[in-house]
Amino acid sequence: MKKLKYLIIILVFFSACKAEKTKEEQRPNILFILSDDHTSQAWGIYGGILKDVVYAPNISRLADEGVVLDNCFCTNSICTPSRATILTGRYSQHNGVYTLADALSPDSMNIAKVLQKNGYQTAIIGKWHLKTQPTGFDYFNVLPGQGRYWDPILKTKENWEDGYGGGKEYKGFSSDVISALGIDWMKNSDKTKPFMLMCNFKATHEPFDFPDRFKHLLDSVEIPEPESLYDAGPQTTGRTFPGQTLESLRDRYLENTRNSDYWAQYPELPFSVDGLNDKEQRRKTYQKLIKDFIRSGAALDDNIGKLLDYLDEAGLADNTVVIYTADQGYFLGEHGFFDKRLIYEESLRMPFVIRYPKELNGGNRIDDIILNIDFAALLADYAGVETPEFVEGESFRKNLKGNTPENWRTSMYYRYWLHLVKRPGHFGIRNESYKLAFFYGQGLGMKGAEEKATEPAWEFYDLQKDPKELHNVYTDPEYAGIIKQMKEDLLELRKQYDDTDEQYPVMKNILDKYWLQ
Repeated sequence: MKKLKYLIIILVFFSACKAEKTKEEQRPNILFILSDDHTSQAWGIYGGILKDVVYAPNISRLADEGVVLDNCFCTNSICTPSRATILTGRYSQHNGVYTLADALSPDSMNIAKVLQKNGYQTAIIGKWHLKTQPTGFDYFNVLPGQGRYWDPILKTKENWEDGYGGGKEYKGFSSDVISALGIDWMKNSDKTKPFMLMCNFKATHEPFDFPDRFKHLLDSVEIPEPESLYDAGPQTTGRTFPGQTLESLRDRYLENTRNSDYWAQYPELPFSVDGLNDKEQRRKTYQKLIKDFIRSGAALDDNIGKLLDYLDEAGLADNTVVIYTADQGYFLGEHGFFDKRLIYEESLRMPFVIRYPKELNGGNRIDDIILNIDFAALLADYAGVETPEFVEGESFRKNLKGNTPENWRTSMYYRYWLHLVKRPGHFGIRNESYKLAFFYGQGLGMKGAEEKATEPAWEFYDLQKDPKELHNVYTDPEYAGIIKQMKEDLLELRKQYDDTDEQYPVMKNILDKYWLQ
């Protein structure tokens, strides 16, 4: 009887160990691939005028094998704040990262810390852009600041120095270097534990560089032009601010042509607009921007392919959640603009594709409104962890399977804090049919913001009739009732996310004066 008792105890012990191991094996690996500014217009899978000229076979492969989000949006469309929101699942006013000059506190809770605590091995490689030393990662090797395209310097815990000091130089083009480091880390990871790797590329950020293998892509191609490329300003669309026009990019090209030590080293120089009129200069600037951008994106796609191939070769593909997204959208000539920051669709929209063969059917698309505050909750869900209390977003795992919760959001709140005269501080609401934005035009003491204020103004767009936002119809009496309701909804969202501006007396005065105008 004693022997039988011991045998039973041993069997129970080994059964428990086996069950624990099976549970561990069932938890998926997570490969979260993040690019910079790689806007949906340049992915091909979202259609548009560039769909036939972009080179993105591996993004297309992910879309065919996974699920594409058609309405994924950023809550503050600029690099540093968006990355902080992705990690923390919190709006800028709660994670403390409002502008490019802010840093994420090492003490902040983030999704990497949560997964690390729950048995995942975690790593981040590539662009970090949050200034302080990364926390929550067993391993990191990150670019200082924006980093450089060629022979990038990356910093680990062992050679870290604050600012731009420290690190090690890696020979080659940054996208190639970052994917190679990511593959090496996965190869050497602990095979008894699931992993989360954040592989963050510098591309396609300005100056939109690319390796020689894509130098001649689109050489003889005339890039199609957006309808609003020659937008001359507020008088043509009713928008209320100048914006960052292509002429600014033209001037940067020209300055770099004159000065080889310029802060941005653009490819394919020299650049000249001698003898060209204003329209011809904008057209030439646009053609260069798009070709450089697509070539930079092609190198990105090439390296996504390398990561996917490794998962196949290692037998990890079926049990790995692969996400590819960008930190925000970007203007590629629409409205005559480049850059991001604005609540307009091209800037607001985040492209997003996810593949998980065990759970998601390939080739599907989701229309639900998803925000970057939701990403952390989704990763926690896949890791078998309850949504952390600090996260303001919701997991959209059910949505991805076609089972959208009945109470899922039908509108979203946006706020851009880095006020500049040409791109004023603003907040707004977008729902499935309309968009309402208030450009309050104040710096509010934010780091890097301009002190000079701009005249507050409202903009309203009917996204069904005017999806390209070419006509500000805020003063059109046809929409008075809709605008009134959306203002009420906007107030509710501002209360929900604790962003009422009560701490700013100047905002109280502005809102009292302009809210009902």
